[in-house]
Amino acid sequence: MSVDSLEDWRRTHYSNKVNPSLDGKKVTVFGWVEDVRDLGGITFITLRDREGLLQITVMRKKIPEKILEKISMIGRQFAIGVKGTVRSHGEAPRGVEVIPEDIKILATATHPLPLDPTGRVPADIDVRLDARVLDLRRPECRAIFKIRHAVVKEIRRFFIENDFIEVHTPKIIAAAAEGGAALFPVEYFEQKAFLAQSPELYKEQLTTVFEKVFEIGTYFRAEESHTRRHLNEFVSVDMEEAFATVDDVMNLQEELTRSIVGHVAKACPAELEILGVSLKMPAQRFKRYAYTEIIEELRKRNVEVKWGEDIPTPAYRELGELHKQEYYFIVDWPSRVRSFYIKPRDDRPELCYAFDFMYEWIEITSGGSRVDSKDVFVSRLKEQNLDPKSFDFYLKIFDYGMPPHAGFGMGLERILMALVGKENIREVVLFPRDRFRLTP
Repeated sequence: MSVDSLEDWRRTHYSNKVNPSLDGKKVTVFGWVEDVRDLGGITFITLRDREGLLQITVMRKKIPEKILEKISMIGRQFAIGVKGTVRSHGEAPRGVEVIPEDIKILATATHPLPLDPTGRVPADIDVRLDARVLDLRRPECRAIFKIRHAVVKEIRRFFIENDFIEVHTPKIIAAAAEGGAALFPVEYFEQKAFLAQSPELYKEQLTTVFEKVFEIGTYFRAEESHTRRHLNEFVSVDMEEAFATVDDVMNLQEELTRSIVGHVAKACPAELEILGVSLKMPAQRFKRYAYTEIIEELRKRNVEVKWGEDIPTPAYRELGELHKQEYYFIVDWPSRVRSFYIKPRDDRPELCYAFDFMYEWIEITSGGSRVDSKDVFVSRLKEQNLDPKSFDFYLKIFDYGMPPHAGFGMGLERILMALVGKENIREVVLFPRDRFRLTP
């Protein structure tokens, strides 16, 4: 089938702007055909664009034959343009329809499709991800990513209005910012290089120049975990502040979270309704639980975590049951389970100035006060069996006036899981990358 040229046609309205107040007005709309219903003398075409659905009503006796022929060829998911007149109609969806005067078929779709983009026929997540662009046409998917857009917009506004400077750090690096072996190697001319796990050591350096910095960037971890909360490519929201402590950045995390929730509630009511989500405004002050308290809480639920060990996923699941719909902090972590750049406590060096920010069972953010002494930094590297020579580029900064500083890294996908109530992180990523998925 041949398709039409766009020529001079341009959109005048998105579907959500076509309303009864435009009764009798001419409009040009574009989108994809969600459904076609032929009732003999009348045909209803449901048009979908990025803002929603619009009814196109074809009165067969009132339209030229050549347009009727074109309409007879239209199938689901065809991309079309429609020029016509708006008509207020109480029985039409949203009380309005468009009576077409001309139609262009701009792209066709091959049937059968690998899944039903309306969502009426369920499909498991792997089938959906294999045909992700079709899956994203479902109202629920579109709602998630409109909310994601709103969240990123609000995060950027929040930091800028709090006097942070946006930075962009390298994603191809020579040494691990987080230590460990979970690095993706890359070919970089004659040198050995890796994809960045985090902007950590770069953003810390930048506090000696700009004092308050933030970055929204993509990072990579070569972990073999294949869980509902892990990805190998993810977006991190990072901030770092000079002349600040762990308490300062926890307070900032509280403010940021309330700001995000409030903005989404105000900006995305239709999307939240589609997802069946009712956002609850977080408390002014989030509870802070010491690591030891959490271990004891779990022990009372017959979940044993040895003091000094990290908290495993099954234990986090149990915490989710104990802290339903709650944002909270876990503080005073054992130094040996936190990254080398986290500052040990002055009074009890076996503990450190670190926190995890949680929603139910999901760890959203990790942060804390950073080491600001060269000797302590070298000592922390050696404690974690890391070679200080690999960090020469960073150790030099301590000779240039390293201030006390603190910061955090927040997983964008993790906060989205909390906001939209999804249990699988792949639901909130356009094209997820995990151990088994490299396409589409």
